[in-house]
Amino acid sequence: MRPEAEILFVGAKGRMEMQRVPEAGYKIVGLPIEGFSRKNPLINIRVLWKICKSQWMARKIIRQFRPNAVVGVGGYASGPTLKTAAQMGIPTLIQEQNSYAGVTNKLLAKSARRICVAYEGMERFFPADKIMLTGNPVRQSLAETDMSKEDARLQMGLDPHRATILIIGGSLGARTINESVLNTLGLISRTEVQIVWQTGKYYSDYIHHELKRLQHPQNLIVTDFISNMDAAYAAADLVVSRAGASSISELCLLGKPCILVPSPNVAEDHQTKNALALSNKGAALLVRDKDAEMNLIPLAVSTVADASKLADLTANIKKMALPDSANKIALEVLKLADE
Repeated sequence: MRPEAEILFVGAKGRMEMQRVPEAGYKIVGLPIEGFSRKNPLINIRVLWKICKSQWMARKIIRQFRPNAVVGVGGYASGPTLKTAAQMGIPTLIQEQNSYAGVTNKLLAKSARRICVAYEGMERFFPADKIMLTGNPVRQSLAETDMSKEDARLQMGLDPHRATILIIGGSLGARTINESVLNTLGLISRTEVQIVWQTGKYYSDYIHHELKRLQHPQNLIVTDFISNMDAAYAAADLVVSRAGASSISELCLLGKPCILVPSPNVAEDHQTKNALALSNKGAALLVRDKDAEMNLIPLAVSTVADASKLADLTANIKKMALPDSANKIALEVLKLADE
C-alpha cells in the first residue's frame, strides 16, 4: 500500500510484543510500563512512577521518529504513547479489538481522531462520529487457503471421513479446557469423532504424564502446538476455543462453528462479553469457565453430530465476519497521516 512508509512499534518491556515484533522484521522500542495492581496497592506507587517515566520516554521517541500518525491497540504502551502524540498535535487512531472497550482506550478516545472497532454498538463507549466498523486483522493465509476438509485431514494424519473437533487454548494453553478433556477421556473413547487437542506448551509435560497414567483414546490426537493452523481449521467441523478478539475474528472470517470458553482471568472480563456478542446472535455456543469441566466435551460431541446445528452456527457466524480489516484500518491510518 505504501512500501516506503517507515513504521516504529512501541511496546511494554517484558511483554510478548518485544519478542514478536522483531521476529516479524520490524523495529520496536520498549517503555517501562505495567498495569495497576488491585491486590497490592503499594505496588501502584511504582506503577505511577513508571507511567511518568514512560510518558517522558514517549515524548522523546516521538520527537526523534517524527510520525505523521500514531496507532494504539489498547496495550500498556498505548496509553503514554497516544496521550503524548495527541498533546503534540499528531493525529491518533485507536483500534479496539473487543466488544467491551478497555479503560485505556476509553480514556484515549477523547483525543483520538478515528476509532476502528470490530463489533456493533460501540458508541456506548466512544463518540459515534469517530467510530468505523472495520473488524480485527487476522492472518491473511487463513482466508486465502482453498484446502478441502479431506485434504486438510490427510495432511494432519487424520481420518479424512471422520467428524473432527479442534480444541485450542492458545500457545501456552488453557487449564480449564485441558482439564475438561482429561476428565472425559472415557466419553471421548466411546465416540465416533476424532479430536485434535492443542494443549499448549505450558501444560504439555503434565498432560503427557496423565495420558500415560490414564487410558489414552486412539481418537484423541494430542499436540502442544499447531504450526499449520490453516490445515487445522480446514480439517475441523467444530472448534473449541477461548474468546480472545483475534481468535473470534478468525472463526468469523472462516465461518467455523465454535464453542467459546471465555477466560475469566482477563481485564474487565472482556472475553465473556466477546463470547456473548456471538452467542446472543446464535453465532457460537458459550460455556462458562466454571461449567466447562462438566459440560464442555459432552456438548462438543453432541454438537458435532448435529448437522442442522452446525449449519445454523456456520450461517450465523459468517454474518459477523468483517473481511479485509487490515487494509481498511491501514487506509484510515494513511488518511490521518496525509492530513
